[in-house]
Amino acid sequence: MLDVRNLSVDFRVDSGWIRSVDDVSFTLGAKSSLGIVGESGSGKSVTALSILRLHAMRNTRMGGSITFDGQDLLKMPERKLRELRGRDIAMIFQDPMHSLNPVLNIGEQIGETLRIHQKLDNAAAEKAAIALLDMVRIPDAKRRITDYPHQLSGGMQQRVMIAMAIACRPRLLIADEPTTALDVTVQAQILELLRELREEIGMSVILISHDLGLVAEFAERVLVMYAGELVEDAPARTIFESPTHPYSEGLLRAIPSADHDTDRLYAIPGRIPDPGSRPPGCNFAPRCPLVQLACTAAPPPLDSFAPGHLIRCPVRLEAREPAE
Repeated sequence: MLDVRNLSVDFRVDSGWIRSVDDVSFTLGAKSSLGIVGESGSGKSVTALSILRLHAMRNTRMGGSITFDGQDLLKMPERKLRELRGRDIAMIFQDPMHSLNPVLNIGEQIGETLRIHQKLDNAAAEKAAIALLDMVRIPDAKRRITDYPHQLSGGMQQRVMIAMAIACRPRLLIADEPTTALDVTVQAQILELLRELREEIGMSVILISHDLGLVAEFAERVLVMYAGELVEDAPARTIFESPTHPYSEGLLRAIPSADHDTDRLYAIPGRIPDPGSRPPGCNFAPRCPLVQLACTAAPPPLDSFAPGHLIRCPVRLEAREPAE
């Protein structure tokens, strides 16, 4: 359904153009789930926003292709793309407090999508909005439909964002940090809601999160991004049970364990490189415990470590078992 090939995204700054996402490729089938993980600045949200071309295009340069149902979204006219946004592909943005309009009640905000894409009149749009609030488990939806965002808790605001996103039953839902700033109980509820809606509506979901536990519970496949590149692409079970790239190992090692006490949590040394001054070889080399001379000579390619498992690490690729 979705085929991203060699996606690159450059942003214009005072000094010229800098590359934020570099040569990213992945596919997503119908009714499937994909997780994208990595530190802040790794390119997760930029990749997601690129699917719907939501960057300020005056200062953005994009390359490669993003094909949805056989149509390249990067070449699609803006008018046609506007028809597709919210109807066939929808997105839950980070931080609902800043994504919802504070001067419109939630019924008007949900109804707007229905009026534009499904041509419903005001009465029909309100009735459908109430049904959507019921679907996302907001109690007493008929009364809450006239509430404004500030009258709702963070968890309820996030549910309203989900209701807006699924209003037209999209075939693809992009959820960018959908549980940020929510307590663990509400996080679990939101995740369960997304899982139920995925089954009920039959949509595919891309889940972007810093929370590896959430991704492990939800995604069938996981992309690990670092400094704008894919460094590992594998089934979720493979990533979480036997990660291969040193960066993936570091991310999982940094998760606190409930099995034993520790005086100090592990942290990957150093920090993610600035997009304008990346190292000449592997982007992760300055922070990698396995770094060798070959890692700093040239940027390594994303290569097959095992069937259905890609990594960008010359050390681990050299040590892989030969194919039978």
